[in-house]
Amino acid sequence: MLNPFFLQGSNTEQSLIQDLINEQIRMYGVEIYYIPRQYITKKTIIREVIESSFKRAYPLEAYVVNYDGYGDNTTILSKFGIQALNELKLSISRERFENYIQLLSVGVNNIELISRPKEGDLIYFPLGDRLFEIKFVEHEQPFYQLQGNYTYDLKCELYRYEDEELDTGIADIDDNTLTDGYIQTLKLVGVGTTASAIAGILNGGVRLITITNRGYEYTSLPQVAISSAPSGGLTAVGIATFIDTIVDCNGMTSNKIQGVEIINPGYGYTVAPGIVFVGGGGVGAAATAAISNGTVGIITVTNGGGGYATSPIVTISAAPGGAINANARAYINTVGVVTAIRIINAGAGYTTTPIITISSPTSSGVGTYIDGEVVTGSISGTTALVKSWDAPTGELNIYKINGNFVNGDVITGSGSSATYKLRTYSTDNLVDLYAENGVIESEADQILDFSESNPFGNP
Repeated sequence: MLNPFFLQGSNTEQSLIQDLINEQIRMYGVEIYYIPRQYITKKTIIREVIESSFKRAYPLEAYVVNYDGYGDNTTILSKFGIQALNELKLSISRERFENYIQLLSVGVNNIELISRPKEGDLIYFPLGDRLFEIKFVEHEQPFYQLQGNYTYDLKCELYRYEDEELDTGIADIDDNTLTDGYIQTLKLVGVGTTASAIAGILNGGVRLITITNRGYEYTSLPQVAISSAPSGGLTAVGIATFIDTIVDCNGMTSNKIQGVEIINPGYGYTVAPGIVFVGGGGVGAAATAAISNGTVGIITVTNGGGGYATSPIVTISAAPGGAINANARAYINTVGVVTAIRIINAGAGYTTTPIITISSPTSSGVGTYIDGEVVTGSISGTTALVKSWDAPTGELNIYKINGNFVNGDVITGSGSSATYKLRTYSTDNLVDLYAENGVIESEADQILDFSESNPFGNP
């Protein structure tokens, strides 16, 4: 029989226990942010969440139960690699939740449960600058002291970002999705400026390299070996190009040599040099060279310009007296800057320095995208939200994509009015940002590095 001099669960006794627990959490705990999930769209049959958002963050004191480090998890090896889920167990006051977070959540749309913490809500843990998702809420531990419960134990795992909208207005929280979980990366061309280049003239230079046999089954570009120029001259340099649309006799296609573009025509040749293709895994390719006096020399890009969505047209001034005119091809990088000009035909008979003209970009970019704003493609009509914008590289990371962007889309920001033209895009992020393979390999290399040599000796 219970002691009759104690009430064993009166409101005053329970309030005393609750006050003591609240005081202990405030003394020995940490300040976290509780972020309730707002459900936007759900499937009606299996109640799968399609869209959700996190727009409110409430500071709250919590005691870290696993104070000696992140908890272990038995499922660390999956088809995506070795993953450290970093479990976190927190204890929060039941009274603080009911009198604070519950009251602030009344009337907020799309929050389905406000009477207690719920699975799927997020915790921002400032000590590690990480977001955790609540996986289980334990509300009966300790077990009914003085006939009551006074805390919630939150069992959390590192949050795996998918397609949620995180916009709490607190920078330290919102920036987590800017680096961990982008869905698509757009490569946009920069501000439109015209590129420029210069070239000289040479005697005894390689004017043209003609393919006499394309070969077949090349797996990589072979090196183009050009015979050395005589003493006092300079050996020419060329680079091969591929074509993979020609059908072989067996009805299959494979990489073949399309041509050789001249990087440096060289000079001082008195007879046409020999051409040999080395490496690349294929066989059969062959070519011949022609030399001339008054050829266009190395074309040097003096200003790469910007804003090129496609490679610009290179025009070389005509050779005098009906001689052979030179022509060349420009190459641009992922942000629309001309990086190189290779010679297709170095021409012949030039007596004065040729003039190199590069066509102007057909579009230009302007402005700075704002994190979180809506961007729209001019051709596809696709919309998305901005996660981050890197102007020097022209990379726009986006999420919550509605549709499919296409090359040539002019991407316009709704708030910033920034406009840039889309050149290329990645359809998926195939790298698992949460796998620990790279970290484990780097750490293991400090102990054993078999890429250098076998530390146990070779057999």
